[in-house]
Amino acid sequence: RERGITIDIAFWKFETNEYNVTVIDAPGHRDFIKNMITGTSQADCAILIIAAGTGEFEAGISKDGQTREHALLAFTLGVKQFIVAINKMDTAKWSEARYKEIIKETSNFIKKVGYNPKEVPFVPISGFNGDNMLEETTNASWYKGWEKEVKGVKK
Repeated sequence: RERGITIDIAFWKFETNEYNVTVIDAPGHRDFIKNMITGTSQADCAILIIAAGTGEFEAGISKDGQTREHALLAFTLGVKQFIVAINKMDTAKWSEARYKEIIKETSNFIKKVGYNPKEVPFVPISGFNGDNMLEETTNASWYKGWEKEVKGVKK
């Protein structure tokens, strides 16, 4: 915990008009992969948090990267609904080009894992600043949300 990483899984519950939601925060650090598997195995949907920082993103999607491993584990454990949150967009100065680069690279590897990238929302965020998490950001005028595409038709 002193290193600023999640070790154990944690649960938060809330209700909407349509759903009872349990958020499971699972560790992403390599040393605690067993805990990540425990949390993910209970999930209906996963949010893969990817760092937009130069070097961080590239390390995560490298051959032995944690981002790649987490996507594979989620799919293998039966998680069919998948969301990608591109975090630390503030460190990338909310660059649309960086956002699109990350989407392109991430789409390539999640497709190989088994997900259909056209059915996966990609959302730019800054967790540190809470930007574009609960309310629309003013830092990414280029981001218009996400539309699910099913068989070539956007919905």
